[in-house]
Amino acid sequence: MTTPTLAFTAPVGPDGAPLLVLGPSLGTSTILWEDVVPHLADSFRVVTWDLPGHGAAKPATEPFTIGELADALAAGIRDLGAPALYAGVSLGGATGLELLLRHPDVVSAAAIVCASPKFGEPEMWAERAAQVRTQGTASLVVGSAQRWFAPGSIERRPVLTGRLLHALRDADDASYALSCDALAAYDVTARLGEIATPVLAVYGEHDGVSPEEHARTIADGVRDGRMARIDGASHLAPAEYPDEVAAVLGDFFRSAR
Repeated sequence: MTTPTLAFTAPVGPDGAPLLVLGPSLGTSTILWEDVVPHLADSFRVVTWDLPGHGAAKPATEPFTIGELADALAAGIRDLGAPALYAGVSLGGATGLELLLRHPDVVSAAAIVCASPKFGEPEMWAERAAQVRTQGTASLVVGSAQRWFAPGSIERRPVLTGRLLHALRDADDASYALSCDALAAYDVTARLGEIATPVLAVYGEHDGVSPEEHARTIADGVRDGRMARIDGASHLAPAEYPDEVAAVLGDFFRSAR
């Protein structure tokens, strides 16, 4: 069994408030949530985390699965003081679904943001992993910008979107490729009915990676699911519309407590 190394930020928010853990998308870092955190830190003790080889986390040296990412996340949440509320974007959302399946005791409610129960076909991920291993994550910047951001988002938020694309370029190539390998094997569609924890499936209006139908599959598949749309957003909704994402998450988590 492989235990990937994650990096957690220090909690922000009132002592004694409910713990809220926020997870990243592949190729990003804690930057993704930085404009959301101030809104949520009034009511929650907020922690964000980085994937292996991203942001402050050490590079991965061995293959890992999304389930093993969830195991590492569960260990971190227990250290921080489980149970927690959880929200994760894309790969962070996939890790969240695996967390609910493997460690339901550590999460009292979860928002699965711009994510899917399965992300495309394995061949797509094998091709992207091979590209990164030969050309590096810098070769993904243009394509990722097109997938991540809705039309007008880069122009509207040039500093933050630019920093996110730099985070992608700076991610460890091997760790990114191993994450692609893990996503190639990820598919929890048939197991959604095992999840009893309250789940909010959040999707961006223009998200072509994890569109509305993927959110509906999650919301309809779990035992206690609901949906929310972020108007105008694509795949990185917390960076594009932080106020709206914070409002949706805050309302959900307060009602789920």
